Amino acid sequence: MPERGVHENLMLHDPQISTILSKEDPHPVELINRTGSSEFVLTCEHAGRAIAGGLGDLGLSADDMDRHIAWDIGAEGLSRALAALLDAPLVLQRYSRLIVDCNRPFEATDCFPEVSDGTAIPANRSLSHADRMRRFVEIHEPLHRTIGNLLDERARCGQPTVLVSVHSFTPVLAGVHRPWLLGALANRDASFAQTFLQAFTARNAGISVALNEPYTVDDMSDYTIPVHGERRQLAHVLLEVRNDQIGEPTGQALWAQLLADALREAADSLKETKYDS
Repeated sequence: MPERGVHENLMLHDPQISTILSKEDPHPVELINRTGSSEFVLTCEHAGRAIAGGLGDLGLSADDMDRHIAWDIGAEGLSRALAALLDAPLVLQRYSRLIVDCNRPFEATDCFPEVSDGTAIPANRSLSHADRMRRFVEIHEPLHRTIGNLLDERARCGQPTVLVSVHSFTPVLAGVHRPWLLGALANRDASFAQTFLQAFTARNAGISVALNEPYTVDDMSDYTIPVHGERRQLAHVLLEVRNDQIGEPTGQALWAQLLADALREAADSLKETKYDS
C-alpha cells in the first residue's frame, strides 16, 4: 500500500501529467470542528457526489448519480449530526466514489470502478495509469493527508482518539436483500466494534445489527481503518447504516443519537478495561 505523498511526488515531477481539478471545482476535503473536545474522530469517505468539471458526467445519467453507486446516501448528514452530538472533528470527502473510491488503496480494482452494481461507468473504461494517478493524487491523497495530520496532531498533544468511519449501504445489492439496519466493521482488531455493538444492542434490542456486515474490512477493501486505525493502534470501527434509514434529516438525527449513545458507552467501557488492566 503506497505511503501518503508517493503518488503526489511522482505527479509533481512529471510534466506529462495534467490535473483534473480546476479553480472552479470544490476542494475535495472539508474538515469540520477540528478542535472538538471529543475522543472521537469521524471520517466520511463517500459523503459527496461531485464530479470534476473536466470529467463531464462520467457517461452517466442524473438518476445514476442519485443512486448509491455514486455516494453513500445520507452519510454526510448523519456524520454532521453525529459530530455535533459528540463534539467530534469530522473529515468529509466531496467527490463521487465513481471518480476514485477514497476508501480503497490505489491497487484495488474498485478504486476506479468500471462497473458498479451492474451499471457500467463509461468514463472509467480503460483508464491509463496517468489517469488513475491524477484522480488519486488530487482527491484521495488530500483526504487521507488531512486525516493523518489530524490524528498525528492529536497524538502529539496526548489526546486519546477513537476513529469512526461513517458509511451507508443499500438495502438490496445485486438482487440480494440485506436485513441489517446497522453493521460495525473491523479487521485485525474487532474489540471496539464488538463493544460498540453490545452497547447498541442493549439499548436497541429490536434493531437488526451485525459484525462485519454487509461488508468485511481488509487491506484491499478498505483504506481508512487499515492505514489510520490499525497502523496507529487506535480503537476504531467502521459504521454502516442502511440508507433507507437515513435518507432524510429526521432519520439522520435519530440515528446520530442512537450511534452517539452507544459510541460513548463503548468508549467508557474501553477506558474501564484499560484502567482495570
